[in-house]
Amino acid sequence: MNVKIIGTGSYVPDNVVTNDDLSNLVETSDEWITKRVGIKERRVSVNDTTLDMGYKAALDALENANVTSADIDLIIAATISSDAACPSLACMIQNKIGASDCMAFDVSAACSGFLFALETAMGYIERKKAKKILLVCAERMSKLLDWSDRSTCVIFGDGAAAVVLEASEDGYYESVIHAKGGNDVINIPAKDGCSPFYKVEPEHPYLFMNGQATFKFAVKSIAHDVKELMEKTGLTQDDIAFVIPHQANKRIIDSAQPKTGISLDKWYMNIERFGNVSGASIPIALNEMNRKGMLKSGDKILFTAFGGGLSSGAVILEW
Repeated sequence: MNVKIIGTGSYVPDNVVTNDDLSNLVETSDEWITKRVGIKERRVSVNDTTLDMGYKAALDALENANVTSADIDLIIAATISSDAACPSLACMIQNKIGASDCMAFDVSAACSGFLFALETAMGYIERKKAKKILLVCAERMSKLLDWSDRSTCVIFGDGAAAVVLEASEDGYYESVIHAKGGNDVINIPAKDGCSPFYKVEPEHPYLFMNGQATFKFAVKSIAHDVKELMEKTGLTQDDIAFVIPHQANKRIIDSAQPKTGISLDKWYMNIERFGNVSGASIPIALNEMNRKGMLKSGDKILFTAFGGGLSSGAVILEW
């Protein structure tokens, strides 16, 4: 049993924050940000919660798939910025879209979240535990940032995207997924709370990223995972219609792409308009391509991502 994506959707906040806007907050410039990461603007929430964004993306995907919430057997949400530890984002989306009492849970894999959620969904498809799955990636990264730190606040954006997956006899799916535990490269501490018994000094409360180490890990992971997956499947670059990488940093993609053997004209990027939206970046790009009519039945699309965990992976899925 394989899987097909039968619908895509996305939502980003209306508030556009340009590089010039950020130069009023921290010592930076449009030239510095563009050269360093390839971003010109990003969306930052003013009123939207993570749930708001995920809900709107879910509705968009359901409409695009021409299905209703009653058709959904399972909801998986990928997020590191949920509004609450409990209930899960997936459960709250289930409630808001009016789905039945289907299983709903969250996956936490940072910027690799979409791929980890896909891999999880495939388990349910292959075991015939679900026929239609709603997969939602939603991130309000702006709440995790130190807005006085120019090395991180210029990189991220807010947004959400969703896909509807359907079991298919003639689809195609293959993957490689990796994790290497550690918090020295990327770390986002959780709130400590106020226990009077806990004596450990609280960590810095915002996202920490060792830029140089992250860059090296990302380039190495993309090159390794894509080559591993191509060797595993026996496919060549001629078999791949598009590569949609995690939109983290244009310099990372420019450095990794030649090492994969897949020509640059097949790589889709929209980082200049949205920044790094963590796990939502790949499905936002996928929805954009779908709505532009760029994808045709039978196209093999390669997704590749890396992120905190550390985590990484690559997936080939047939449209």
